[in-house]
Order: sequence, then C-alpha cells, then structure tokens
Amino acid sequence: MTHYQVWHAIELFAKEHGFSVSGLARRSGLDPTSFNKSKRSSVYGQPHWPSMLSIAKILKATNSKPNDFFKFIETTPSDKKE
Repeated sequence: MTHYQVWHAIELFAKEHGFSVSGLARRSGLDPTSFNKSKRSSVYGQPHWPSMLSIAKILKATNSKPNDFFKFIETTPSDKKE
C-alpha cells in the first residue's frame, strides 16, 4: 500500500458517495481541509498519511465497511506520484 494509493482511494471513495474530498471530511466531522492535496506532504516533501481515525470516521459517516474503502487501494497502481 503506497501513499498515492491511500490518497487516491479517499478521492474515489468521496466521489462514489457524491462528495468532494472536503465535503467528505466535513460530513465525517473533520476539518474540511483535512484531505486537501496541500496537506498530503510537508514543506520538506515528507509524505503525510491520513490517520486510521480519519479513515474510520469516513467509513462511519458513509455507513460503509472497510472493504468499501480498501477496494480502491487494490485497484489503484502503486507507482503513481501526486
């Protein structure tokens, strides 16, 4: 599982549920900017990964199961860059 796969899965998961990534974050009780592309790496280029708590919150907010989210990781190429 790569950094790109996880963030891309969030984008696809949001779209599948009719949200933008900021709308999904807001619906999940998170800051609307939580999933913005600008938050995915530090100013030094270090990758920031979403927390498992954030993943759990988007699952709860959409009444989804983990496999509903992780299917997007499995279908996303691992070698792409942002």
